Amino acid sequence: MTASFHLDRRQFLGGTAATAAAAAIGPVAEANSEKKKLVIVDCHAHIYGTPTEEKRYPTIAKPYRPPKGTGTIAHLRKNMKDNGVRYVTAVQTSTYYRFDNRFTADAARRHNDFMVGICTLDPDEPQNPWVMEYLVEKSNVRGMRSIPGKDGRMDSPGVRRLWKTAQRLGIVINSLTSRGLKPQVAEMAAAHPKLRVVIDHCLNLTADDTLDAALADMQDLAKLPNVHAKLTFIPTGTKMGYPGKDLHAACHEVIKAFGANRCVWGSDFPCELWLKPQDINYAQHLRIFTHELGLDETTKRDVLGGTALKLWFSRKKRG
Repeated sequence: MTASFHLDRRQFLGGTAATAAAAAIGPVAEANSEKKKLVIVDCHAHIYGTPTEEKRYPTIAKPYRPPKGTGTIAHLRKNMKDNGVRYVTAVQTSTYYRFDNRFTADAARRHNDFMVGICTLDPDEPQNPWVMEYLVEKSNVRGMRSIPGKDGRMDSPGVRRLWKTAQRLGIVINSLTSRGLKPQVAEMAAAHPKLRVVIDHCLNLTADDTLDAALADMQDLAKLPNVHAKLTFIPTGTKMGYPGKDLHAACHEVIKAFGANRCVWGSDFPCELWLKPQDINYAQHLRIFTHELGLDETTKRDVLGGTALKLWFSRKKRG
């Protein structure tokens, strides 16, 4: 971690003290009462500060910016309202803030009626298990996006420390990983059987000559009962544009392997940035799952919200 991203305990506490009194457990009680209804949860949104907010939450040098007026919390709320989405998990925007989780943490705390946070922590920083615990206790963070250590491995000592802490805290690991690291992720998930692990973007399934092998890897991961699939790959991996028919069969196969109760949907918000090459918007991405895939009502209820409510919006006992 470079000096510009390093936050020791005093700096982190100082950066969040102004809103610490507003810490809450998030929309857990309400979510628990909604599990039997079709409640849509967006499990993959990246949020960006406004120009005014950037004065308090500075970005990294040369951040990957969304188009002007997009990616803000106000923009996210409009997308959610327009499409009937009730809750969202805000995934730390590493291409904007890197390992400085203060904007995500404060946003999740302030907007705990509809949002929980997913932090990203540098596995090579020894203080980060403590930082994770602080974020969970004070900032409405319910998961961590796990990345390899500086050695390029998903099973490095630093990654293991963070996974062990996450398991103890009862939060979720979002694993951002490639096919090459799949064996390490499988070993880590097996070594932490009480830890719920979500594979972000399903190893980046893509409609090309890697599809069959990547799908086989996902089917292998499905054998581990604590591993889940985030079905966000259709608009990112299609070669056909909306509705991404070249990946519909693969999506059905992933759902079949994991079961709908271990699959979740996410929008890739802001779609104006992350889905720009495919020219697929928020409403279209959701419609793929509500209409185009032909999912039955029970499957839709689980994939679009039921599974997510259990993962991120229900209190799990500490391990």
